[in-house]
Amino acid sequence: MSHILTISNLTKKYGSLTAVDNLSFTIEKGNVYGILGPNGSGKSTTLGIVLNVVNKTEGHFHWFDGNTSTHDALKKVGAIIEHPNFYPYMTAVQNLQLVCKIKQVTEERISEKLELVGLLDRKDSKFSSFSLGMKQRLAIASALLNNPEILILDEPTNGLDPQGIHQIREIIKKIASQGTTILLASHLLDEVEKVCSHVVILRKGVSLYSGLVDGMNASHGFLTMQSNDMEALKQALEQNPAFGSFKRQGEYLIAYLKQPMDPSEVNEFLFQKGIVLSHFVKRKESLEEQFLELTKQK
Repeated sequence: MSHILTISNLTKKYGSLTAVDNLSFTIEKGNVYGILGPNGSGKSTTLGIVLNVVNKTEGHFHWFDGNTSTHDALKKVGAIIEHPNFYPYMTAVQNLQLVCKIKQVTEERISEKLELVGLLDRKDSKFSSFSLGMKQRLAIASALLNNPEILILDEPTNGLDPQGIHQIREIIKKIASQGTTILLASHLLDEVEKVCSHVVILRKGVSLYSGLVDGMNASHGFLTMQSNDMEALKQALEQNPAFGSFKRQGEYLIAYLKQPMDPSEVNEFLFQKGIVLSHFVKRKESLEEQFLELTKQK
């Protein structure tokens, strides 16, 4: 699998403020990556650096094979990092024709891209008549005119109503299904969970996690248990390498798994130790629970 973007020990400082702190991750072709974090976590700064609009302080990055200049590499990149900005009294088609001239690409793809974002029937409508969601979809069409290998989106659903959010997410999935790699920055956990295959979690410029969305902390779930001797239960579980951490929650013991283990295996293990459970539930943590647990530990 080929590399689209490689970031190594990237740092950006604004005086005493470190916006991005020793950040490293790699984007592989054909995946949807999310940079997740609250406002001020360094998401937009990171995107600005790799798009050559923000100067890095330390570290380095390279596009594709590393033998292409950033200027030439960016010809194969589509990006929306600001609010859509088109001429208000020009139509959708006229605005995209202008973009084609600027990007020096053929106008033949305009109808195809408008259809992809669901705006072909509004191609002759003025930009000023578009809703915020339609403006954002036109911006995506614009970013796709050069058939980029990667599409970069900064907070693509910001300010949209629920219907607009749903439309943008469905378009992102459709673009990804056609083989385009996508990198999006978001502060919305729900967005990353529904759209992305991989995630980089940032807080104050520091990476807390980088990898598969499904591979986050505690992804093997946890068990809620109760027996007539809770101390003996905890001691028995501590002897099993499948379990990581434990906590008491009222009358129950919560045991977090660090490797896969079926409920039947747990029952058999405890039965051999002479422990009978009066309550036993296995549950997989939601991404939100995993995210909160992860950020709490750092």
